[in-house]
Amino acid sequence: RTPAQSEGPKHMSDRPNLALPRSVLDVLMATLDVDVIGLIECLVSPGWRLSFGSADAPAIHYNLSGTGRMVVGGFSAFPLVPHTLVITPPKKPFHIEVDDRTAAKTVNVVEAQWESRFGEGIQRFVAGNVDPAVILICGYFRATYGSSIDLFADLSTPIVERFEPDDELGSKLQAALAEISGRQVGMQAMTTAILKQVLVTLVRRSLNSTSVWLERFSILSDRQVALAFADMVARPSADHSVMALAQKAGLSRSAFMARFARAIGCSTMVALRQMRMKRAADMLA
Repeated sequence: RTPAQSEGPKHMSDRPNLALPRSVLDVLMATLDVDVIGLIECLVSPGWRLSFGSADAPAIHYNLSGTGRMVVGGFSAFPLVPHTLVITPPKKPFHIEVDDRTAAKTVNVVEAQWESRFGEGIQRFVAGNVDPAVILICGYFRATYGSSIDLFADLSTPIVERFEPDDELGSKLQAALAEISGRQVGMQAMTTAILKQVLVTLVRRSLNSTSVWLERFSILSDRQVALAFADMVARPSADHSVMALAQKAGLSRSAFMARFARAIGCSTMVALRQMRMKRAADMLA
């Protein structure tokens, strides 16, 4: 541990990961569009496993109660205790399992057949025929800038953070489930707003986390590119040019173009066009 790491959470909260200014992180969170694809309930009994195949979208999982474990893709299993929040990357299968209290192993498997039908009610997946040992709220989502610049597209490893009851993430996600069940006017707007609150809470946690997992996002992995990208999403109608953005990033034009494409996944002008089209669509709406 370096001296800076040893200073503890108080000082770490004043030193965001990647050395990105708080103003930049504020812009990137405020302009992030979050869409809920589906929310589901998962209940797993002792001696059972609930398995999900890979999906194109990332998924969020919050353990309301009980203890078990989760396995994502080819990674090692990690424990699920109450108030654990997990983000699983896109295109990675995962499963939730609980050991049998007597046999000390998982023996029964349920393959979940999730369907993307947001707004048509809550899907519930149950593995087991006794009282569940773990109860989770899970959901698939997209978090994008412009029309297709996906914050989670290149996430390759799961994010695991443990929260406290006072953080109220469980009550927020339960409120999202209630919105879907109620099917009232504005249901989608309310549900997406709730999920964005949860994601912003997670990003806040990362600033005090000993695991620098913000660097796993390609959009945030290059500090200099992130500074210019935040300016683009904050002011898409400004008279941006590649040269001006490169100067903001403190890079040469050629280096900026190469690093921008690597971090964002498209050229600078393609990204700017997406921002402008999204802003125009919002204004028309």
